[in-house]
Amino acid sequence: MSEIVRCERRNAVDTITINRPDSMNAFTEGLRAELRDALEQAGADRRVRVVILTGAGRCFSAGADLKNRGDRPITEVLMEEYRPVFNAIESMPKPVIAAVPGSAAGIGLSVALHCDLLIMADNAFLLSPFTNISLVPDGSLTWLLVHQLGYRRAFQLSVESDRIPAARCVELGLANKAVPAGDLQSAALAWAQALSKRAPLSLAATKKAMRFAAQHDQGSTFELESALQGELFGSADHQEGVQAFLEKREPEFKG
Repeated sequence: MSEIVRCERRNAVDTITINRPDSMNAFTEGLRAELRDALEQAGADRRVRVVILTGAGRCFSAGADLKNRGDRPITEVLMEEYRPVFNAIESMPKPVIAAVPGSAAGIGLSVALHCDLLIMADNAFLLSPFTNISLVPDGSLTWLLVHQLGYRRAFQLSVESDRIPAARCVELGLANKAVPAGDLQSAALAWAQALSKRAPLSLAATKKAMRFAAQHDQGSTFELESALQGELFGSADHQEGVQAFLEKREPEFKG
């Protein structure tokens, strides 16, 4: 892994940092590939229970690097380079927390919203700037915004291309928390460490069920929940959780 993506593991938490601060962490071909690799490695590492995804310097990501777009057709770039990044976030059996300093814009906003949880600096903002450059929101951003906000609000925020401040993001449900800018990384780490003590099999199953529920009906979601519950009910971690509850102690989950 080069210096454009930094990875640091603290106990069961892996922090992945997009590290092109001089270019506002804008995406290039190399960054897309290295971020995908870092996410896939974190997802496969049994020592890691929670992942934090953040950006170095004054923003999460300004989106695609318009100065270094390369020669590939944009459709190929989206399908073959960005989509594996999103798939790695969605499919890993552990929570991914986006920690947003400054701003997340364009495809950087798509990356942040693909994460399971989102915490922002109180001076940060989200931005869908595509109408300023005559493009359409991409990276599933139209789907993400419509499902989160409803059609009219999602359309307004996209076509007006206005900054959405952190407090408003929390109100709209685009972000879970806003914290003082100087506390962002420590707050994200504390949150991740707390989640890492939860039962990892339960975290994975809950993520799987809720991701499924976002795109399927109640009946099929009920069936998936039932199947997952059957798998978890016989696990050693379930037995440990029940025993710890009865003994009034903290459980020690092994995953």
